[in-house]
Amino acid sequence: MRRLPGVLTSSFLVGFVGAISLQAGPAAAAQSTWFKRTSSQTADSAAVGGSTSVPYGWLDFCHRHPKECKVPALPATSVKLTAQKLSTMRRINLKANRSIKPVSNFDHWGTMVDHWDYPTDGKGDCKIYALYKRKLLLEAGFPRQALLMTVVRDLDGEGHTILTVKTDKGDMILDNLVDEVRPWNATGYYFVKRQSQQNPNTWVSINQRGGTAKRLPNS
Repeated sequence: MRRLPGVLTSSFLVGFVGAISLQAGPAAAAQSTWFKRTSSQTADSAAVGGSTSVPYGWLDFCHRHPKECKVPALPATSVKLTAQKLSTMRRINLKANRSIKPVSNFDHWGTMVDHWDYPTDGKGDCKIYALYKRKLLLEAGFPRQALLMTVVRDLDGEGHTILTVKTDKGDMILDNLVDEVRPWNATGYYFVKRQSQQNPNTWVSINQRGGTAKRLPNS
């Protein structure tokens, strides 16, 4: 749940960063190659299981913000991962990470009971970051079915909440511990469960480790 200094990345991300450049010439060619390569991959989406328990924090959030949760079921869909969409995801990830002051659930709310909300006072833990990113991406026109609150175990085995964005290139992760947008299988996290694409009030199990994250030198 804490905000860590430094950036986690992977060899996938090295190509990813170069690919989002919109300059002409070699950069444009690199972008085209990256999208062509990743579009042929099928292992970039976490395999989900059946329905599982809904986090108390989401239920409580829905009780306080009923309009956010009383929504119709919709067909599953994914975001077409263009350079523009990628840029929007990165901008929003950075905006939230830099504008919210990290504070623990107990220090913030005075309770150990999990509390999910928007950063109305500019502070919060991982759930607040993820909810805010979800809200900003919805306002940017991303489909609700592609924006999934996700519960994982972080690199220290601690409970952590992130936002998964379903794309045609795989599952991308927005995380308050990392400023870069990463594929799920470059996080090193153990994925536990997330929202269903069709219905945000239904959660599905994952139980899968997302690869091994690598640190950049001096990170």
